[in-house]
Amino acid sequence: MALTRAALKNPAAAGVAVVMAVLLGAFLASQLPVQLFPDIDNPRIAIQAGWRAAAPKEVEAEIVEPIESVLQGLTGLEMMQVNAGRGGAWANLEFAMGTDMNKVLIDVISRMSSLPPLPRDAEPPRVMLGGWGGDATALTYFFLQKLPDNQNNLDDYAGLIEDVLRPELESVPGVASVQAQSGSAAQEELQIIFDPWKAAELGVELPTVSRQLASARDVSGGFTDVGRRRYTLRFVGEYEPRDLSELVLEWRNGQPVRLGDIAEVKVGPSESRGVTTQNGNPAVSLRINRTNNANMLATLERVKQKVAELNETKLKAEQLVLVQSFDASVFVYRALNLLGGNMILGIVLAVGVLWWFMRRMRATLIVAAAIPISLLSTFVVLSAAGRSVNVISLAGLAFATGMVLDAAIVVLENIVRLREKGRGAEEAAEQGAGQVWGALLASTATTVAIFLPVFFLNSVEGQVFGDLALTIAVAVVFSLLVAVAVVPLAARLWLPSISTEDRLSRVWEKITARVMALTSTRTRRWQVIGGFY
Repeated sequence: MALTRAALKNPAAAGVAVVMAVLLGAFLASQLPVQLFPDIDNPRIAIQAGWRAAAPKEVEAEIVEPIESVLQGLTGLEMMQVNAGRGGAWANLEFAMGTDMNKVLIDVISRMSSLPPLPRDAEPPRVMLGGWGGDATALTYFFLQKLPDNQNNLDDYAGLIEDVLRPELESVPGVASVQAQSGSAAQEELQIIFDPWKAAELGVELPTVSRQLASARDVSGGFTDVGRRRYTLRFVGEYEPRDLSELVLEWRNGQPVRLGDIAEVKVGPSESRGVTTQNGNPAVSLRINRTNNANMLATLERVKQKVAELNETKLKAEQLVLVQSFDASVFVYRALNLLGGNMILGIVLAVGVLWWFMRRMRATLIVAAAIPISLLSTFVVLSAAGRSVNVISLAGLAFATGMVLDAAIVVLENIVRLREKGRGAEEAAEQGAGQVWGALLASTATTVAIFLPVFFLNSVEGQVFGDLALTIAVAVVFSLLVAVAVVPLAARLWLPSISTEDRLSRVWEKITARVMALTSTRTRRWQVIGGFY
């Protein structure tokens, strides 16, 4: 075979190529992003439109139906689910895998801008790429809490969160965004609490009151020319909250019916829809999202350093502290250590079994060398493909540990067989690899044909198990190259002579004699079998 002959004729070049592949693989393995699971594309878009205090029937008629109408016919749309409830509507759009979500997002925003006018008190729809959880992956959670001597309300620090904490944390490399959420009372709002009995007594209808309140606003009146000057006209109709109770709704018998006659007008905290606490203390939750393909462990370490700096400087001055709640690195380290330990144990067991059957230390080391060469070379392809180190890719390497030995064992055993027949070292190395080359190629091709298509699946399953398929397929291909190039060269250099005498033959004969003695009669055989139970 040409590759075998080239390696045998240029041992220095072959050795340099192997060393470079191993060193490059080891370097790239240390540079690959480390995370728990592979990044999975989430081709979803969520839309939220709030209409506070509106009934589901009105929400459906005024918000849901217009949204469904303008979103029909989106490129790649597979399912659209829209729910109407008290206080708003929620839409979930699912698209086919492989859809360009950036283009779809622009299309959705463009279509939402062409919606018919929504109710006056409805909130503008919010469009979220990636569904309700967003497109970014949660890296960790921190909770902003007050120190014991701080008597202020956490809501007073909304400006600090938006102007200081978020920019500081989002400046950390690898952080995509920071989402703050508080379940405590939000901003103060204007509250109008009607007395239905007084309204009925005075004959005031609530729709009339609603229209009057909506029209109580400043209106531009254009321009007017007075002499040589032009003035801007502006009709003032907006009330201050303290004066709103004096708003005249109707006139009855020359007497005004004011808003304060049928309702209580006050400024108070908005309704709390939840409570955010940590260890029983009021808190503000900060969800820190990482960018795709960012090194989870390195990014998390940088975030911790930034938080420690903030706790000692800006937050300490405000008597606040950021406390970490969820640390993803704990699970990453556990999973990686478990898989790494199992992989090392598998390598040791594979080498042990290999030596048990080959009973030649040099031959065992030659075959065992296929493991680090093949596995480390696989990291070069993983880096070129933009993959990461995660439990799936490490599982693929663990599965491939035993598979990469097959080709090397076949080639070396054939070389040893030819040496025992009296062939020279170089002749046996070249012919030993050439005779089994076709069978090894067919075996490798069938393995690659089974696993590699999974890498190209355009589905969630393909994204999850793509790393597994890629690592196994690439490791097996590299093991074939090692078997036909490195193993023959190593056999020629490190196996100058082949002895047919087994130095441990006496040990095997004693073990065999002992087993035969224990099972020489039917009674002894039954005793041995019964001893296992």
